Amino acid sequence: MFRIRNKEKLAKDITRIIVEAPVIAKEVKAGQFAMVVIDEKSERIPLTLADWNKVEGTITFIFQEVGFTTKKLGQLNIGDYIQHILGPLGHATEIKNFGTVVCIGGGVGVAEVYPVSHAFKQAGNRVTGIIGARSKDLLILEKEMREVCDELFITTDDGSYGRKGFPTDAMKELFSVIEKSTHTKYPDLVYCIGPVPMMKAVSALTKDYNIKTIVSLNPIMVDATGMCGSCRCTVAGITLFGCVDGPEFDGLQVDFDELERRLR
Repeated sequence: MFRIRNKEKLAKDITRIIVEAPVIAKEVKAGQFAMVVIDEKSERIPLTLADWNKVEGTITFIFQEVGFTTKKLGQLNIGDYIQHILGPLGHATEIKNFGTVVCIGGGVGVAEVYPVSHAFKQAGNRVTGIIGARSKDLLILEKEMREVCDELFITTDDGSYGRKGFPTDAMKELFSVIEKSTHTKYPDLVYCIGPVPMMKAVSALTKDYNIKTIVSLNPIMVDATGMCGSCRCTVAGITLFGCVDGPEFDGLQVDFDELERRLR
């Protein structure tokens, strides 16, 4: 049983909970996730490990209450218990000093791009963050991202905050500035997590510049141990499993059209 130590509403239907899980907190690294089962009658759902504290033995989940189980999880309060949490799962992000890294997060995907951005910064990279949401009231972790990024660009679909448009628009603008500059080079790595159409668009753009691009995929997932095959995706023409081979893959090699069909 895993006790909820803290709970906070970050935005409309987006909740952050801090859970006591010392064994997981000791082992987790940026980019990994966990499978959560609220009680004996609940389904298994994958949730990104958005933060952790090894000293206090806690892990943090940030999730959007959109389905039956996430809404049920959002109804739990401080002092309540989650029955099962399996993790950390998936391969951790490859963290090293690449040079200049652009980290892009869309919607609730900002919850995952934050610990990855933090890790890249700690490894000595220059980190440019781009985060987006449909509107200002749905934007999360702006303060946290500003603390770990050398510069941060914000976009909203409706223009209610930051730049009107999508994260890809901000990236196009960034590349346009680089093209006109004599002393600024293109990023050595782009890391992207968010809605599939956004990751697809980002990868299409970076492919034109031959920039190494990592995407964290969100395929349908049931057991998260590589047995059920529901999270399969095609990368460079090979069938891989999101849970045990990922969740991160080369964005320039992912078959996004197939991924979109499977998610439908």
